[in-house]
Amino acid sequence: MNEKYDPAAVESAAQTAWRAADAYRVTEDASKAKFYACSMLPYPSGKLHMGHVRNYTINDMLTRQLRMKGMNVLMPMGWDAFGLPAENAALKNRVPPEKWTRENIAHMKGQMLAMGLAIDWSREVATCDPEYYKWNQWLFLKMLEAGIAERRTQVVNWDPVDMTVLANEQVIDGRGWRSGAPVEKREIPGYYLNITKYADELLSAVANPEDPNYLSGWPERVRLMQENWIGKSEGVRFAFPHQIRANDGELIQGGRLYVFTTRADTIMGVTFCAVAPEHPLAAHAAAGNPALAVFIAECAQGGTTEAELATQEKKGMATGLFVTHPLTGAQVEVWVGNYVLMSYGDGAVMGVPAHDERDFAFANKYGIAIKQVVKVGDEPFSLDAWADWYGDKQRAVCVNSGAEFAFLDGLAYKDAVSKVAELLAAQGLGEKKTTWRLRDWGISRQRYWGTPIPIIHCDSCGAVPVPEQDLPVVLPIDCVPDGSGNPLAKREDFLAVTCPCCGKPARRETDTMDTFVDSSWYYMRYCDPTNADKMVAEGTQYWMGAGNSAGTPGMDQYIGGIEHAILHLLYARFWTKVMRDLKLVSVSEPFTRLLTQGMVLNHIYSRRGEKGGIEYFWPHEVENVFDAGGKIVGAKLKSDGSAVDYQGVGTMSKSKNNGVDPQALIDQYGADTARLFVMFASPPEQTLEWNDAGVEGAHRFLKRVWGFAAKNEARLKTATAGNLSEAPLRAEAKALRRELHLVLKQISYDFERMQYNTVVSGCMKLLNAMEAFKPDGSAGDDAVLCEAVSVLLRGLYPACPHLTWSLWQELGFAARLGDLLDAPWPAVDEAALVQDEIELVLQVNGKLRGAIKVPASADRAAIEAAAAASPDVAKFAEGRPVKKIIVVPGRLVNVVV
Repeated sequence: MNEKYDPAAVESAAQTAWRAADAYRVTEDASKAKFYACSMLPYPSGKLHMGHVRNYTINDMLTRQLRMKGMNVLMPMGWDAFGLPAENAALKNRVPPEKWTRENIAHMKGQMLAMGLAIDWSREVATCDPEYYKWNQWLFLKMLEAGIAERRTQVVNWDPVDMTVLANEQVIDGRGWRSGAPVEKREIPGYYLNITKYADELLSAVANPEDPNYLSGWPERVRLMQENWIGKSEGVRFAFPHQIRANDGELIQGGRLYVFTTRADTIMGVTFCAVAPEHPLAAHAAAGNPALAVFIAECAQGGTTEAELATQEKKGMATGLFVTHPLTGAQVEVWVGNYVLMSYGDGAVMGVPAHDERDFAFANKYGIAIKQVVKVGDEPFSLDAWADWYGDKQRAVCVNSGAEFAFLDGLAYKDAVSKVAELLAAQGLGEKKTTWRLRDWGISRQRYWGTPIPIIHCDSCGAVPVPEQDLPVVLPIDCVPDGSGNPLAKREDFLAVTCPCCGKPARRETDTMDTFVDSSWYYMRYCDPTNADKMVAEGTQYWMGAGNSAGTPGMDQYIGGIEHAILHLLYARFWTKVMRDLKLVSVSEPFTRLLTQGMVLNHIYSRRGEKGGIEYFWPHEVENVFDAGGKIVGAKLKSDGSAVDYQGVGTMSKSKNNGVDPQALIDQYGADTARLFVMFASPPEQTLEWNDAGVEGAHRFLKRVWGFAAKNEARLKTATAGNLSEAPLRAEAKALRRELHLVLKQISYDFERMQYNTVVSGCMKLLNAMEAFKPDGSAGDDAVLCEAVSVLLRGLYPACPHLTWSLWQELGFAARLGDLLDAPWPAVDEAALVQDEIELVLQVNGKLRGAIKVPASADRAAIEAAAAASPDVAKFAEGRPVKKIIVVPGRLVNVVV
């Protein structure tokens, strides 16, 4: 074998052999325990980043080690290929999104191949393939039949530049997350999936440990994020009656302004109602009030997410309209508030300034009355400043309810809510109700590069589903977006179609599906990627079922970023439940265990230009400036010494010039070094700060492994043929064997808990012990050294498969134990952990003076005798007699003189 480690040659040879053997193709095998491990599929943006490298290496280590343990392990890969970025790139480069996407897939797949990942590429899918998105369309039609999908009109966030609907999370400071354009609120028709029908079930599995489907294998913070997003609230929905009529003389909304509240106990403190800018009462009032119309138009440009509404300045304007308090009969003024969302509840809220902090600030700002109607003990109430107890429902009791409703006074929260609900119900104006923060999923997107919604619009028949036998509705792949809207609207060859009901000329739907649809079930398609007749079949029953009687239902391990903790994971859970109810799968939850890997961080350097723009610099372009304590306080350009601002560390990003190209790293050091560094530098769940010195250190370690093998090649090849368990061992060999089995025991445990950084450190510790060992040429020494190398190679293999596979072949282990990919995971020899001798720290009068060795079975008397006879004791006692000897078992002996 070569004396020097040549990563390029080693990795090329290993990958060639793996491809020739089709080493990673996996088939269903009921005789083995299955394990399905999957990383979230990437968007084909053009290049992998180090976050990808980390994610996939975590998955790869899991896959390889479990395969060595005899499990049938699936690690697939695909491409989340639809979406707006491809359209934006096409607009910029004047090429069809399909061409841009396919080129990116080819490049990124090449990078994955260079990493040596154990991916079964026979299962590769791209969501832009008609063979894939046909089943998006098929299931959508099944949802229509089942009443889970429906067409309706709703107020949406409209990006006038991208000309598409945005989810609330895609609106930042009132602007589109990609275009930066001020977002408008529009009312347009679209298709919605009724995820709210599954709200209780979705909530229970993340919030109720008694639920049989409880996701105990998920991080607690992800479960909590989903619980909060689903947002179950129990309260009372009731109406404020009114006589406000539209121009046609009809009462607006039947003469009732409905609101929902969890604090019905404070109903006697209502001093105003606030409605959303889009509310029918707001529109009616604005028709005769130009100033109000201007205010409503301003609100349309404001924030649309709950988070934004919570932080933005609360603004309002009185409408001049009044509704009637449902209990007291008092007239309550209606305001328009920029903080009220039409899409939540009924688009209106009751204002109780005394007991809601937001209402308190609003009332003080606009001079609205504030009436205290609950109290906590003798706490004083003031109109000047908000106190936390004002909103405390746990300790509060009702007060100031008025003579007619004095029976409410003194009631605690729950009793008061029940009584108020009873009073409202008696008038037919309200009832107890459970509401949800979760909203139905609008999937219509007014863009081109996505799954066509399989609907035909006929003037006679209306919206007609595409017949199943005509699926897929194929998306034209040669469109080049020009920024003037959806290109499909200009494609007569796509639009023109015959109505399947009446045979008359009709038009296809031009909206395409939200790309979250694509990623909601791709992991199931991996199980049956080429089945043209069924969305899912036997492969899915095996991999997403239990596999066999000993297996676990669902995907065994899912890996991805915390940024997908809510929407993607929630939609995937919903999609699975729908497929279950349609008898397509047998599981209720798709992902048994979830690991959210930490971000990869790097230093950020920038400075603001003369025109105000920010210019970013690559870390290799600058030289850090440190303070007296060694902290980075700035930087300067290496080229001209000019000052640069240091912004600390942040997530790697091409836009901030702080990314590291995995391919450049592979070219310089090899894939195994890149893999080793991202596994060793930090536990998988924690962030990883990039460190060039750490990369070089990982490379030096691999060179040491190679060098040790080359130095001992002859000895190891000879020892491989011997029987390791029969050779007599000297003390030094026993010590090495004990160390290697201690390390093996630890890394086996670390593999089980996916703490791969300590797996790597264990391998480093073992190499140190091997290098310190000086074999005497005996069969016993060589046998132990050979065993240590075999354990080291198998322990290190999941992180560094190329180097370890090559050494496994070179040193003859393949001939004895089989190919490293399927070599048995080594078993801990408990007998090797038993010590014949132990070393105890020796102290004289409490000061360290040396050490003594005694038999492991030595009793206290024997230990005391050995200590008293030690030359070190005689030396430091200086002729003084021993007064007593203190023994701390297994640790030390203290001789008092």
